[in-house]
Amino acid sequence: MDKSFLTWGKRFLWLNMIFSFLFLYIPIVVLVLFSFNDSRLGAKWGGFTFKWYIEMFNSEAVLTAFSNSIMVAVISTVIATILGTMTAIAMERFRFPFRRTYDGILYLPVIIPDIVMGVSLLAFFALLLGSVNTAFGLEGNAAWRPGLTTVIIAHVAFNISFVAIVVRTSLKDFDKSLEEAAQDLGADEWITFRHITLPLIMPGILGGALLAFTLSLDDFVITFFTTGPGGTTLPIEVFGRIRRSISPEINAISTVMLIMSMMLIVISQFIQRRNNV
Repeated sequence: MDKSFLTWGKRFLWLNMIFSFLFLYIPIVVLVLFSFNDSRLGAKWGGFTFKWYIEMFNSEAVLTAFSNSIMVAVISTVIATILGTMTAIAMERFRFPFRRTYDGILYLPVIIPDIVMGVSLLAFFALLLGSVNTAFGLEGNAAWRPGLTTVIIAHVAFNISFVAIVVRTSLKDFDKSLEEAAQDLGADEWITFRHITLPLIMPGILGGALLAFTLSLDDFVITFFTTGPGGTTLPIEVFGRIRRSISPEINAISTVMLIMSMMLIVISQFIQRRNNV
């Protein structure tokens, strides 16, 4: 094969990689840069300032939405991590009827569009809450309505699958002879799980938990369909502000969310590398 052809092929691959990175990250760099713009006009640079970050942290609406996002992310992550880990262990260690069917259902939240899951959860909560309110005669302010509770349940519903997939990856390379050795030395199933199995799969559990936390923190579509009064999260707050006007304060909020997501990704990568060492 002609060496010049290989050389041009390598150049093309390099150019393609550079173009892809620029296409993906230049808008993010512009967003971060204009979060320090002194001008309220989005397309005009008026100097460097931190005032939009100051206004953001002084805004009661933003702080409420931020606290709601953190609360939803933490609670849903804890529940999804426990249920997802149990699901992963059951799928890898046990054989039971309809196992393959359940395995296929487990991947649905990963495959189906968010809009489909959001609409289906909206219909489910509308039917459930309507039935409960009718059964107990709840009306007015006493009636149950969508809010942070329904958002947490919705986030748990789609995060379980992501946690289970990550934990199952850890279980596939698990050395079962270590468990057998512990049981030969007199350890029962609980002690073996607590001292042998759990520590070995803990990096996978933590990786799944960080992934679930990131997805929950950034989710907009499913949250938009399942939230209610008093259940505004940070992505919902950003969307509401964009509909009114685009200001550098929105860029500041988005930059903070970007930094939080990047920190979680770095922590996740660090944990996975420690597991591979």
